[in-house]
Amino acid sequence: MTPQKPENELAGLPTWLYPTGFWAAVVLLAGGVLFPSMAVLGVVCVALVPVLAAVWVAVSAWRMDRRLSVAALVALGGLGVVFAVKGLL
Repeated sequence: MTPQKPENELAGLPTWLYPTGFWAAVVLLAGGVLFPSMAVLGVVCVALVPVLAAVWVAVSAWRMDRRLSVAALVALGGLGVVFAVKGLL
């Protein structure tokens, strides 16, 4: 018998991850209007949510769906390559 995925999860992600990341970024970016140094934190939060999602999928789905985990790791590797090449330019 294969383990059943809960209905409230999509691709191994909990339903709260993206909304929480979105609202945290909105609060930080709105705070950046009053305190400009907070704007950087908001941008980092926006960029960090997909990375956190890929790490979550890579770790949590490893036993149930290795192809999904490998895809998440490849996506993380692609982000790393983009970051490295951006540093070279």
